[in-house]
Amino acid sequence: MKPIWIVDDDESIRWVLEKALARENLATKSFANARDAITALEFETPQVLVSDIRMPGDSGLDLLALVKSRHPGLPVIIITAFSDLDSAVAAFQGGAFEYLAKPFDIDKAVELIRRALDESLRETSVESGPADTPEILGQAPAMQEVFRAIGRLSQSNVTVLITGESGSGKELVARALHKHSPRASQPFIALNTAAIPKDLLESELFGHERGAFTGAQATRRGRFEQAENGTLFLDEIGDMPFDLQTRLLRVLSDGHFYRVGGHQPLKANVRVITATHQNLEQRVRDGLFREDLYHRLNVIRLRLPSLRERREDIPILVRHFLVQSARQLGVEAKRMSDATLHFLSGLDLPGNVRQLENLCNWITVMAPGQTVEVKDLPLELTQGQGQEGGGHSPAAPAPAHEAFSSMTHHGIVSSVPPALAEATAHGGPDSWLTLLELQAASMLSNGQHEVMDVLGRQFESALIRTALKHTHGRKNDAAVRLGIGRNTITRKIAELGIDGAKDD
Repeated sequence: MKPIWIVDDDESIRWVLEKALARENLATKSFANARDAITALEFETPQVLVSDIRMPGDSGLDLLALVKSRHPGLPVIIITAFSDLDSAVAAFQGGAFEYLAKPFDIDKAVELIRRALDESLRETSVESGPADTPEILGQAPAMQEVFRAIGRLSQSNVTVLITGESGSGKELVARALHKHSPRASQPFIALNTAAIPKDLLESELFGHERGAFTGAQATRRGRFEQAENGTLFLDEIGDMPFDLQTRLLRVLSDGHFYRVGGHQPLKANVRVITATHQNLEQRVRDGLFREDLYHRLNVIRLRLPSLRERREDIPILVRHFLVQSARQLGVEAKRMSDATLHFLSGLDLPGNVRQLENLCNWITVMAPGQTVEVKDLPLELTQGQGQEGGGHSPAAPAPAHEAFSSMTHHGIVSSVPPALAEATAHGGPDSWLTLLELQAASMLSNGQHEVMDVLGRQFESALIRTALKHTHGRKNDAAVRLGIGRNTITRKIAELGIDGAKDD
């Protein structure tokens, strides 16, 4: 993480902020005037900039204007005097994240800098994305058709709709389309529209102005602005709320949009790629998806085959994922016997490539020897299958594993394969906490933010869905069993987008 810059001609202010941030283990760099900071910006950038507004020479507003012209996503906090209202207004108009009024409380100053730091890290994570596009592997004829389509589209900015089952690799195809396009040097921004609550999705897409709603303490750029000149990938587009479909259609039609609470139109120079596992034509017939938006998105349709349609690729993918998993864990890669590869190639694997990758992660951790035999595979794959495979459905999970299956399905332990959850379930009553710790550690090591909020929502969703299952959808009965109020469960069901609930 880059340091926090402090720009102030008052040495005591610099000293106090340096010491307070050092106690928080935050690196700082100080400047006595704006000119020195401007010179330093030629060679490096801070994570957050804190600047006094009135200094000899260039003012804090001059510095703010220069920073926003070069680095629009960099949060800038302006220090003002209580009586300097006009300057505070000018700071916000210039794009300041927030201002500190002198004399300020040092704890509140640190809290404000922390908020700006979180925003900066979130922006950096979104804009940078993965450094390299993961390789798309496949020798099957069905995949060769996908590769040809990517090649034909390499010099085009046309809108693409990617269809295919969950786990088949639609985001990898979207990244490949971006990587081989004229926009390759610009941002690739991905957003799963089904993973964002309806009331937050509009702000996530289009951004919001300060004060647009409760909690909007600063202006925030949406995904369209973050993807400017690049590519915006909207996954699970079929789940987008109907009213937001109208706003998306307007952007695609005239290239302009408004932030939530904003009155100034913003121009979007963005290539939009969408994906869905649903039948959009049927959703149009059911009145759940706008027909005009469907035709706007369906300019070029690229269908991604399921793993069942490219079984000859399973050995290639298995070897790739075993090497990848071993590299991540710092161990020697496992090997599959010919019989095991033949067995796996005969399975249906409804989770497609994602399920196969999770299985390889499980094998790297749980398989006893370096050469993996069929008997070393998870029981749910081998029970009731026979040695020749044949694509039968896996045996139903034992009741003791239902909680882990539910948690995996709803994303709480998405990076841990179901079979690993099963093995952990045998470890004792606290094993689900181990899975939770593993998922949190995985998210934190991948640089994800708001981990508490993400996992908390998934945990609540899993609990409520499980309770509704046991009460046959009766939400009031489910609330009693969970020990929460009727109003609380009603609100949670709406926030989390849970279907199938009914009044008792």
